[in-house]
Amino acid sequence: MVIYTLWVAWIASWRLGAQHSSPTVKKPGASREMPYRVVTLLGAVGLIASQSARLNPQIVNAGEHAWLAWTLVGVAMFGFAFTWWARLHLGRLWSSTVTRKADHHVVNTGPYAMVRHPIYTGILIAMLATALLRGTAAALVGFALLIFGFYLKARLEESFLRSELGENAYGAYARRVPMLIPFAPA
Repeated sequence: MVIYTLWVAWIASWRLGAQHSSPTVKKPGASREMPYRVVTLLGAVGLIASQSARLNPQIVNAGEHAWLAWTLVGVAMFGFAFTWWARLHLGRLWSSTVTRKADHHVVNTGPYAMVRHPIYTGILIAMLATALLRGTAAALVGFALLIFGFYLKARLEESFLRSELGENAYGAYARRVPMLIPFAPA
């Protein structure tokens, strides 16, 4: 239950923080966003709807593996903290969808010096911990779909930002900084 409480707290805080964002100037359009939205929704359903590992003693015996469960809760907390660091660092440029905000510019410091999409990275870390806690094939397939969905969203966002901010600004940043995995080749 701790992992679900963390997710609810993170989602609630994330929604409250959405009020502190600059006005949107432009979006790529709903039809371009549909593929990542569908894949991400399917992944979330697989992750959430799968039978809980707590109910399957062959996968996780809480008494024997409590240290593992608490380690995964800690990993999820790290993922949530990483998303908040990135969001606070991004400030008023944040949006839950692919957009260009008023006064938009490339942010390449803080967590954005480590990866181009640290919010996605943090969410995926928390989702991986959740999938491993669930301990089912459906949860792991859901997580794999979520990786693909966030990859699609990141590619759309990068294409959009290259066209909006210019190849010199965003393209140079993308050549220096990895997309989702810190310290990976860009």
